[in-house]
Order: sequence, then C-alpha cells, then structure tokens
Amino acid sequence: MRVSYKWLQEFVEIDIAPQELADRLTLAGVTVEGVTELGSGVSNVLTGRIESISPHPNADKLVVTSVNTGGVQRQIVTAATNVREGDVIPVAVEGARLASGLVIKKAKLRGVESRGMMCSGQELGIDPKTMVAEQANGIMILPPGTPLGKEAKEILGLDDHILELDLTPNRGDCLSMIGVAREVAALLGRPLRIPQPSFKELAESIEGQARVDIDATDLCGRFCARLIKNVRMGPSPLWMQQRLRNAGIRPISNIVDVTNYVMLELGQPMHAYDYNLLADGRIIVRRARDEEKMLSLDGCERSLTPDMLAITDSDGPVGIAGVMGGLTTEVTAKTTSVLLEAAFFNPISIRKTSKVLGLRSEASQRFEKGIDIGGAARATNRAAQLIAEMEAGDAVSGVIDVFPEPPQAKIVSFRPARAAYILGVEVPKEEAAEILTALQFKVRDSGADLLVTVPTHRVDVSLEVDLIEEIARMHGFDQVPGTLPFGQSTQGKQTREQSLIAGIRNRLAGDGLYELMTYSFTHPRVLDQMNLPGESPLRETVKLQNPLSEEHSVMRTMMLPGLLDALARNFSRRVQNGAVFELGRVFYPQGEGSLPEERQVLAAAAMGRTPAGWNAPAWELDFYYLKGVLENLFDYLRTEPVSFKPELENPSFHPGRSAWLEVAGARLGVLGELHPDVLEQFELPDRVVAFELDLDRLLAVSGRPPVYATLPRFPAVERDIAVLIKQGTPAVQVVDAIRSAGGDLLRSVSLFDVYRGGQVSQGYQSMAFSLRFYAEDRTLTDTEVAEITSAIAQALAQQFGAELRA
Repeated sequence: MRVSYKWLQEFVEIDIAPQELADRLTLAGVTVEGVTELGSGVSNVLTGRIESISPHPNADKLVVTSVNTGGVQRQIVTAATNVREGDVIPVAVEGARLASGLVIKKAKLRGVESRGMMCSGQELGIDPKTMVAEQANGIMILPPGTPLGKEAKEILGLDDHILELDLTPNRGDCLSMIGVAREVAALLGRPLRIPQPSFKELAESIEGQARVDIDATDLCGRFCARLIKNVRMGPSPLWMQQRLRNAGIRPISNIVDVTNYVMLELGQPMHAYDYNLLADGRIIVRRARDEEKMLSLDGCERSLTPDMLAITDSDGPVGIAGVMGGLTTEVTAKTTSVLLEAAFFNPISIRKTSKVLGLRSEASQRFEKGIDIGGAARATNRAAQLIAEMEAGDAVSGVIDVFPEPPQAKIVSFRPARAAYILGVEVPKEEAAEILTALQFKVRDSGADLLVTVPTHRVDVSLEVDLIEEIARMHGFDQVPGTLPFGQSTQGKQTREQSLIAGIRNRLAGDGLYELMTYSFTHPRVLDQMNLPGESPLRETVKLQNPLSEEHSVMRTMMLPGLLDALARNFSRRVQNGAVFELGRVFYPQGEGSLPEERQVLAAAAMGRTPAGWNAPAWELDFYYLKGVLENLFDYLRTEPVSFKPELENPSFHPGRSAWLEVAGARLGVLGELHPDVLEQFELPDRVVAFELDLDRLLAVSGRPPVYATLPRFPAVERDIAVLIKQGTPAVQVVDAIRSAGGDLLRSVSLFDVYRGGQVSQGYQSMAFSLRFYAEDRTLTDTEVAEITSAIAQALAQQFGAELRA
C-alpha cells in the first residue's frame, strides 16, 4: 500500500515529518518499509504553453517552438511528435535538474538556439506504467487550464512523500487512506475528518430501472448498486490522476478513475458496468456454472468453475466477483449510463478464485484480507459525489442495497487486569478506553471492566487478546519495561535419537559416502524396477489425492529406488564411481481412514571404485566395502551383536551375493549386490552394492554403555592357524567355534586369508585365522597357548571336519 503524505493530511492534521510519522506507525504495528520523496531530484521545471511551432531550417525531424512560461517566451528546439500549438507542457528551463540528474543548459541544435527542454513524465520521475498510453512515451500534455510559470512538481503532485506500507494479512483495514488516517489520528491524538458524501440526485428513482439478486448468499454478504445517467466520458481531473499515479494506478477515464479513487480512499473495491449493455438492467450474483466462459477486461477468455462467484446478467457472466470485470459491459467512450457496484464477497472464495485464474488485482487483494461490510453504501454515494463534482454524470435517486444477513455487533469484554498480566505493564482503564475510542471502537464502562463494540471495519478483532494488542501497540511497545525471564528453564540438547542419527551421518560421511535427500513421493513403476513380485506387501502403497505429477503419485515403501535413480543419473553422465546414503522415512498404509505407518530407514548404494592415489591403488566398492562400512557403524553405535546370514529370497538382490542382518533375534535389514534384472531396469553398471536397514530397530539396539577394560600388563601371544574346510561353510560359524573353544584367554580372532587352488582338494578351501591370547595376571607360556590351539583344532574337526594345515 502506497500512502500519500499530502493526501493523508486531508483526513487528519499532521505536524510531524514524513519519516517520523513512518517510525511512529512502525512502532504501532503498521510497518512502513520506506519513505520515498517524489520529485526529489527535480528542480526549475515550469509549466508552459506552446505558442507556435515552425520547421527547423536545417533538420527535417526537428521543429522550433515558442513556449510561454508565465510571461517569458522561450525558444525550444524539439523532436517531439505529440505536441501541438496551445498544449500546456512541463518545461525544463536553463539550470533545471531532471530526475536522472541531467542539468539543462542553453544549447544550439543544428545551428538554432534552444533555451530549455520539453519534458516527458519519465524525465520527471513518473513511472510510465501509471501514465495514459498516449503520454507514456512522449511529452507530457497537461490540461488546458493549467496555470503557466508554476513549478511542475506542484502541479503534478510530485511535492509529496510516499509511505510504503508492509501490512500483515490481518490488517486489511489499512489498505485505504481512511484506514491509515484512523491510525495516525489515534497516534497523534487528533480528530479524524471523514468526508460525508453530499450531492444532488435526479428526480427519477432507481426502482424499476435496475435490480440485484443474490443467489449465493454464502459468498456475497452485501451488494450495493447506484445508477448514474447522462454520463460524459473523458479524462479525470489532474488532481485525481496525480493521486492515482502516486498510489501506483494508471488513470484511464473519469468513471473508472472514480472507482479506483474510492477504493484507495475508503478501502471498498468498486466496479462500473455500462448500464445499457446489461441485459434487462439486472445483476445476478451466483456461482459460476461448470465450464462457463467469460471474456475478461484484459481480453482473455476465462473458464469458470462452480467454486467461483460470478456476476451475471440475464444473458450470462459480466464479471468475476472481486477479481475482474467482463469485457462485454466495459465502460468505454460511448458509455452514457453506468451502474456502480460496491459489494462484500467472501474472502476465502476470492483468494481461491484469484489463485486459480492467476489474477491478482488491487481489488482482490482487499477482498482477500477482508473489507468493511458496513461501508458498501457509503462507497457508492462517495463515487456519485465525485462524479457529480467533476460534472461527469447525474445520479439517479436511491441506492439498491441487498443485505441478506446484516452481522450482529461484536461486543468483547476487556479486563485491564488481564491486559496487565499479559503485557507486563499496567495501562489504566481510562487510558485504555481513550485508545479504543480513538480507534473508532465504542466503549462502555462495566465496573472494573470495559464492554467494547467492534466496528465493522476491524474484521481482525474478535477476542479480548485482540483488544489487548490494540492497547499495547498504541500505548507503545517501547513503554513495556524490560525484565529478566524467570521460571524453570530447560537445558537445550539433542535427544538420544537425534544424537545417534547425527553420529550415523558423520560416520558414513567419514567413510566416503555422500548423503542424499530424495522425494518421499514416487511412481508405482519403481516397484517393478526393483523386481518385486505381485504379492509383495511393499506394493501396498499410500496414494496421494493431489500428486504434483504422475511421477510422484504414491508414497515410497522402499528407500533404495531413489538412491538408484541418483546413481543412474550420474552414471549416464559418465560419473561411474560413487557411494551415497540417505536417512528417511517409508510409508505403509494402515487401512481406510487411518494414517500410514511411518518407519525410519537407512539405505546406501555404491558402484565403481575408490579414487586411486600416488601411494594407494583404487579398490572396488563391492560387498565387502559396504559390509566394512556397516561393521564400523555398528562398532561406533555400540550395537548389540549383529550377524550376517545368507540372503536367498530377496528378489531385488543377487542370490549368493547378499546377506540379511540379524540383531537381538530380529531382522535388521539386507546387504548385497543388486539383482542383474534390477541393474538392467535402472540402466546401471554390472555390479552395484546396496543395503537398506530398519533405522528404528537399529536405534533401539544401539548405545550400549561402554565397558572399561584395563590395558594389558603382560605381553600377548599371537598364533596363526590354517585349516582345510568344505567350501560354502560360513566364516562366521568357524569364528564362533574358535571363540568357544579358545575360552577367556583368546582375546581376538580375525580371518586373514582364504585360498582355493591346486594345493587344496576339490570342494575344499583353506581358511587362515590370526589368534591373539593374553592373560591379565601372568605371561602365557608356549605350552598353554599350544594346548588352547590344539583344542581349537579339535573343535573345528568335530564340527566341520576341518583339517589343520601344516
């Protein structure tokens, strides 16, 4: 909202500078983003009349003019094509400064002296978008009766300041000059001057000439109409054009400008219909019919829906309520009678219609925030008064006012004690009453409390706390004393789950994986790409009612497809190496009317090789890489023991090259190479490894308290053993057997070699283990270690038929 400082002074006496007023308003909750001084760089530009125009002796495209600037004749050479003898124009005389900073000097143009320059609106700092079309790109033509020799800044209203308001959505009442003046009057303690319309009406009555019917009373609470006859179309007065331009609105014609002027002054959007083009002189306010069409004022055909409110006559739509009028009843130069509209439309309906149609206007902005339902009739009368004053038409007697359900007055109880408790400062009851009265609330004393009647223009006030806010901002937020906070405080820290998840992210990133964030929405086709059978429960998805696109129509039940899409996108762009992970949620439907079950999942995928260095070769990002990443993660999280078991039934993974993870007797997730069919569907390389874990279950078994162990006081003894064992025997079972047979003195076991070759019988393999022994109270002897090693060999022979290699 652009507020003119000079226009504001018509409604309230202001004796402070524009910037100070802006600061006062901002402190009172009406934020002023900035103050702009119009014409600040313009000086010595006068009004002048072109007395004569003659050809330039040395140039075909230049003319020599004689301009009267109030008794002084000036010769000016110009190339302007839109000027005529008798036109009154702005003239920058010698020494003048324009908005661009240009200083005008006496000059010779093709041998002819020129003592000034004719000015366009842009050269005076006027936005061309707010100028009439024929003057936007040429010399500005002023009305014929404009006095000569006067400062053009004064004539054009450029000796003004504009306050740019940044209003909160609830303060629609400040989208008008009267609304802002009401705030200023309350702040400065000055009386508010509101113009009371007074004009002469024709003897004939509006009854029988026009009619308004409201079919959709839930969307239109009030509709007022006034008929103007003997309309004489033309430009509006210069002062009105100035105010419209300063507010950012382009003047169009006297009738249209009046409707915009009243909207700016009173906050009531208006529209003018060509009465002779309205079928039967009747207005019908109803919901639009499905696929109903209308040609709007901007020349575009609009397709309406039953959710939209249409203004129609007997033949069809003539306007979209609160958004834009129709072209069929547009006011033109041929118009002789107009029907003025001032109505109250449902804010939610207007906002939805404006959004769907992509049309947002000054009018729709006000309807969306809520306007004064009690001000519609006053707006039509004010418009009729302005039209009469400029002799642009005559008002027919009477106003059509269809008001189905006038709202009941809102009465709110105000308790000063409650206000003191909430604000932390005591405002006397008498001061509170004065503040509310200054804001046009009606206040009645009720003992210790006040009974406050809320005016219709304050649609944002309905509760006691709203009144307390009014008191606080007018009393002054800066008047509230500063106090230290008190009460029980809570230490801010992460929860156990948040700490563990942050640790997981850091650990995986430290192991070389990049974190991704993919959409929770996906397409059902990815379940086919993951090779899932038709009866898989993962195919039961949560379907979106309003998907962004078909590609994002269901909620995901697996995390891996999003990661594989990312790898495939990179692989197709010749990025052949990479490891990524994601922590997110998957969603499982729980039946009609129930929210889906959300489970946290940790997933990762890798392809290619690690980067090679000068001192280290590249190595494959394979099954054992991700297995090592997980083992490091489990060690960091201090989880309960996790075992890896062969996975043979998961259709997304390669049988024989994958494992499922078990912890505390429950399935934790799956790890392995992806199935070749899956790789083909995603157009990925021959080998990609991945895992997907139930993060909720992982967090539940993590965070075991660390157990302190003293450093060994005696040296450890290390032994290596190699055994021949049948191929296919899981290494974890062999390690468990070694630990069991080794007893408490066996501190660690690690597999460091697996060999299959000519020196080993067919169907067998050699597995070599490194064993580490030590005791806390003595140095172990070779004999003790040999006995334990022998027991281990016997246990392996009994359980697996293993033979100790020499």
